[in-house]
Amino acid sequence: MLIADIPAAGLWAIAVLIFAIAQLPPILILGPISAYYFSVADTTPAVSFLIFSIIVSMSDAFLKPLFLGRGMKIPMIVILLGAIGGMLLSGIIGLFVGAVVLALGYELLTDWIANQESTTELAKSEAE
Repeated sequence: MLIADIPAAGLWAIAVLIFAIAQLPPILILGPISAYYFSVADTTPAVSFLIFSIIVSMSDAFLKPLFLGRGMKIPMIVILLGAIGGMLLSGIIGLFVGAVVLALGYELLTDWIANQESTTELAKSEAE
């Protein structure tokens, strides 16, 4: 936004950061800024800024759960749902706590299901 000479670029960047923490897409802020930029700039830089805004918003959708779940064998959707739920329940701290709690719950559930299946198979083989 500084390169595009958008007024109050720092404040807009803080607004994008707050929206990203709240698990909202950055395009909610960058879209109206792009519309403003179309009205004050030439077409080529305005289209470039719009394309950049769309790329940033799309990358936010998959990079956030990817980084939150890095190094774990838990599906990204579980991490994302935990982060969103935690954010709604407890704010910024819940963003991380929710993802951890849901990831632990997922691991315990899958371990319990695997244990139940092995116990059932063991009981069937002993009955024969």
